Amino acid sequence: MNTDGDHAQRTAQAAFVYELTLADLQGVVRVRARRTGAGRVETLLLPLATIAPVVVFSLFRGLLPVAVVTGAVLGLGAGVLGVVRSRRGMARRLHAVWAAYGQCRTVVDDRGAATTGETMSYTADWKLFTHYAETPDLFVLVGGPRASCLAAVPKRGAEEPADVDRLRAILDAHLRRL
Repeated sequence: MNTDGDHAQRTAQAAFVYELTLADLQGVVRVRARRTGAGRVETLLLPLATIAPVVVFSLFRGLLPVAVVTGAVLGLGAGVLGVVRSRRGMARRLHAVWAAYGQCRTVVDDRGAATTGETMSYTADWKLFTHYAETPDLFVLVGGPRASCLAAVPKRGAEEPADVDRLRAILDAHLRRL
């Protein structure tokens, strides 16, 4: 017995047409940095790596506490600047790669996601990703032990407004929300 309602439920899908912008990819990098363990470690590592040698050197040399604190603050500033520059650079590199694909169409269903661009196409099943995050503008799919596999679907690309809700439901069924 085949009912149309059962068939429609099994083949629920959401379709999005978009071109990834630098702002989209900055959002992806921001999500990775804030919501994944690997991203948080990378965010903390550079500032700690700049503060620790300054403080150790200052203490070893017997400098005044004011000099130790001043060195630590300067080291922290350099580390934070390095993190900001690193994130911007990562987003620019991702954009340079994705810009070549041009306008993309992504269809997501219970089997996974299929994306077709002007110069490429790929299909990813749900085993590739482990988590997802939702921002006001994007759905960001994250996979791999170090959050090394990333995908973005901008909400502005929804072919119909209900596609955003359908995508959220599909993602909730297959991935854990960050």
